Amino acid sequence: MKTIWIDGKKMAQETLDNLRPRIDHLKRIPRLDVIWVGDNVASGIYVRHKKEKAEALGIQVNVHHLSEKTTLDALYHLINQLNQDEIIDGIMVQMPLPNHLNSNEILDMVAPDKDVDGLTTVNLGRLICGMPSLVACTPKGCMRLIESVVPDLTGKTAIIIGRSRLVGKPMFHLLLSKHCTVIQAHSKTEKLSQLCRTADIVIVATGKAGLIGKDDIKVGAVVIDVGISRQAQGPIQGDVRASEIDGVAYAATPVPGGVGPMTIAMLMENTVLASERHQGIV
Repeated sequence: MKTIWIDGKKMAQETLDNLRPRIDHLKRIPRLDVIWVGDNVASGIYVRHKKEKAEALGIQVNVHHLSEKTTLDALYHLINQLNQDEIIDGIMVQMPLPNHLNSNEILDMVAPDKDVDGLTTVNLGRLICGMPSLVACTPKGCMRLIESVVPDLTGKTAIIIGRSRLVGKPMFHLLLSKHCTVIQAHSKTEKLSQLCRTADIVIVATGKAGLIGKDDIKVGAVVIDVGISRQAQGPIQGDVRASEIDGVAYAATPVPGGVGPMTIAMLMENTVLASERHQGIV
């Protein structure tokens, strides 16, 4: 079997290209405000990359870079100000935050209709209930990648390894909405390998480099690798031992070049959607 390596970069670019005519039809330029607290090097790279992609597309971006010692009250006042500003369509809080700040509490400060990361309790609740919402970017991107190789997921068995608010939990409900039978596995799951071998679709989002290999998946499975581990030396690694599953999986995502580009593309798509809603176009 020849494994299909899903080109996330190509799919992301197609998504961005499809957004251009939607932006042209808007009454005003969409605006995204990004909050970055501290000086985490990786966060700085991500923020700059998102800003470059957005501005190339025609989205205005304003980055609020705050001190590592920023207080909860200061963040509350900033986010409240952005929530009330009618020309701001999207607000995202760059993760991770410094340890003294409660991520869940801060995410829920963002107005749900400006929550382009799709991580507020309100938007997650709407997703669970099958209501229109802004969907978390990484799971939304994963679904596009999966459906590019398996358009109809009805009756498929899927396993998600990871249960975070960012990926695992919304991923569960997106797959369920497509009539999958879904298993949510995590660090306490027993017989993980055995469960994985029952699944048609395997989504791995643990941040543990090389967790999953050929003995953990069944022949013909679709494998989506969300994990990224940056070693002090050597290349970036995913949660899946890619070389092992080549020729075993029907399709899989590479790291890098798979889920990452689609996550950014979904952030752009959510920003445009939020702007369309604010301007009464949809």
